[in-house]
Amino acid sequence: MRKFILAASVALTATLALSACNKSEDTDQAATQQEAAVAKPTNPSDTKAWSQYFGQIVRKNMQGMTADRPFPYFVPAGDDQAGQDGRARQLENVQGTVARGVTPGNMLVFGGPDSAKTADLMVEAFKGANAGSFKNVIVLFIGDQADQQRVADAVAPSGATFRFVAM
Repeated sequence: MRKFILAASVALTATLALSACNKSEDTDQAATQQEAAVAKPTNPSDTKAWSQYFGQIVRKNMQGMTADRPFPYFVPAGDDQAGQDGRARQLENVQGTVARGVTPGNMLVFGGPDSAKTADLMVEAFKGANAGSFKNVIVLFIGDQADQQRVADAVAPSGATFRFVAM
């Protein structure tokens, strides 16, 4: 019986020691990944690169959010038919969300390769917001400084907590 207890305690100690080493490696790996910041993409049609770029910004700005995940809205660039159609669909989607309202604790994120087009979409979508309907909801706009104020003014009546990150 003593040998069994001794063997079990040695096995448990070894398991804990190995598990602690693995966690240290995981922590080091996570720190390395955090340090490797994703640069702003140069190709407006590379949605994967833009998604990674915006994703890192969103992760850094989630303070105060109590929902499971943020709701991102990627606003496509381009003046071709595909870009116009993509923005029209996104505007319709956002207008529906704004009209229904959003549960407190959620975060809506808006970004796209063309800041002015993203700002235009937000201004248009928030025209239909009821006063105070976004209380305790975070609205994050990732864009250019030149568009910040007009978006902030459009979002303000909704009562949302407005955040801006320059890209």
